[in-house]
Amino acid sequence: MGAIKRVAITTGGGDAPGLNAVIRGATISAIGLGWKVYGIRQGYTGVLEMTESEGIVPLTANRVRGITHLGGTILGTTNRGNPFEWPVKAGDRIVARDRSDELLEKFNRLGFDALIAIGGDGSLGIANRLAQKGLIVVGVPKTIDNDLQSTVVTFGFDTAVTNATDAIDKIHTTAESHQRVMVLEVMGRYAGWIALNSGVSGSADVVLIPEIPYDIEKVCEKVMQREKSGRHFTIVVVAEGAKPKGGALSTIGEKAVGREVKLGGIADRIAHEIEKRTGKEARTLVLGHLQRGGAPTTFDRLLSLRFGSAAVRTLNQGKTGVMVALNPPKVDIVPLDQAVSKMKSVQMDSDTLLTGRYLGICFGD
Repeated sequence: MGAIKRVAITTGGGDAPGLNAVIRGATISAIGLGWKVYGIRQGYTGVLEMTESEGIVPLTANRVRGITHLGGTILGTTNRGNPFEWPVKAGDRIVARDRSDELLEKFNRLGFDALIAIGGDGSLGIANRLAQKGLIVVGVPKTIDNDLQSTVVTFGFDTAVTNATDAIDKIHTTAESHQRVMVLEVMGRYAGWIALNSGVSGSADVVLIPEIPYDIEKVCEKVMQREKSGRHFTIVVVAEGAKPKGGALSTIGEKAVGREVKLGGIADRIAHEIEKRTGKEARTLVLGHLQRGGAPTTFDRLLSLRFGSAAVRTLNQGKTGVMVALNPPKVDIVPLDQAVSKMKSVQMDSDTLLTGRYLGICFGD
């Protein structure tokens, strides 16, 4: 591994509050070492589909000034940019094509010595495969879902939970005023961290997560128990990846090439069942992308800046094929293949889960 002079930064997968702070932390730290920094637009699309002037952005101190507090990413992002499974048209069909060698060849032509890959399990899985093909890579864990193992928390998660909790606080008043059941659907895919943390923090009555297949009868029992005690409203928080015992995930449409299946519709499904079984009026609220929008919280801003700077320090130490990770009170590094080997899910002995149970929250079991 030779001396680094030019480093590229890419942001892939879903956007998350704190991405811009990572970009700034990495850029300023790298410039301090005398490196030149470049951002790739729209994941790897900026290299594979755009001209150099369109797809590659020189990142200077002036270019990243004043972006720490901004949500989203100044580089743009995509969840369709896997160079190992790039969607291409073949007649009337869309098929996957491996363009990873082309990507590496273009990286060399552009003179990039290393890559800082900011992303979740999908993006970091790609980064790991690129590292195995010889690219010098350091990953930064980004996902509002908090489902990456080897780090205590990912940046973006705290903001998403804060946004979801704020929504729970707001629907309490309208639920109580109208004596309704309100079913709030949150993101998280196959992990229940957002639903669990926001549900407990927001004093929800029912929290349904993917890790605990729910029994709708248990949910309805909780609704009627509250009704009999004089509490004529119920707040249900459900993760998009929750599913009933013996049942299937709620999905939208068909899976496209290079993309994961879309989850959605679970809130409507549960609200319908509650109305049918209890006679209580039930309404739904799907937070969707509101959870990942807006300014990052103070926690996410600081964590993102720490991660960005740590990624540069890691490269400067001659390391590759690793991910920076929060191991309080410090930021450590872990092998990328370890970080993406399996999903971090809510465990049944989770202190937050146990706290919810002792507070009387129904988890559908």
